[in-house]
Amino acid sequence: MSNKNLVVLARRDHAEAMRVAAGLTIAGHGVRLIFMRGPVEESAENIEQAETLELCDIEPETTVPGQEIQYIDSAGLSLALLKADSVINL
Repeated sequence: MSNKNLVVLARRDHAEAMRVAAGLTIAGHGVRLIFMRGPVEESAENIEQAETLELCDIEPETTVPGQEIQYIDSAGLSLALLKADSVINL
């Protein structure tokens, strides 16, 4: 099985999207995690999952301006989706 370029869109459940993104790296896939639909809540669960992302070398991005996370505009999002082998929508 060849490694894939994957994009995980965190639209409804940010914590679950972080878990999925981290898990996909175990198989050697390249993973981009993009948070959507509002800021990431600073809950204990999200903080724990963010630490896991660091261990997996995933630098999340967001479509929500004004966050501490790297912002990605609509053109950047479109390009990421076009380059992806698969998109996972959570």
